[in-house]
Amino acid sequence: MRIIRGTYKGHKLTAPKSIKARPTTDFAKEGLFNILENKIDIVDASVLDLFTGTGNLSFEFTSRRAKSSIAIDISHISVRFVNEQAKKWKLPIKAFKNNVFKFLAKPVGTFDIVFADPPYALDGIAKIPDLVLQSTLLSKDGLLIVEHGKETDFKDHPNLVDFRNYSKVNFSFFKHLVD
Repeated sequence: MRIIRGTYKGHKLTAPKSIKARPTTDFAKEGLFNILENKIDIVDASVLDLFTGTGNLSFEFTSRRAKSSIAIDISHISVRFVNEQAKKWKLPIKAFKNNVFKFLAKPVGTFDIVFADPPYALDGIAKIPDLVLQSTLLSKDGLLIVEHGKETDFKDHPNLVDFRNYSKVNFSFFKHLVD
């Protein structure tokens, strides 16, 4: 994994092999950020990174000058790695160990961007958009991005505003819609 743009452009992120995660591919990440640059202002945005794994997306967002990123993962190994790397690179990322579904049940804070990259076969993945959109986590004009495999389809979700496919990686984009 590498940081594509920003302060740490070209830096490699080498996570311990003990982190059981499927990082977003550089190809998909580059496509995602090309889209985001045309949709939102990342500079000074607050980011919530759910199922952070290696922290790949938190590092990319903060390298591009997002104000901060809160990273949530159930693995203490992931959390320790993300916090150590963020401290080393002096990036505004704080990782916390928590079950994402428990975190979503008791949300803390409001974010401009919420990114969720759950395991593609996770039971309950289809509930993530509603759990985020019905909470106070996403700001009024915020953007929720869910990374998922082909077996998950959000095309009928009323808050879906965009969908993109990069080989085996899919991104669905959601917003609060005005009635």
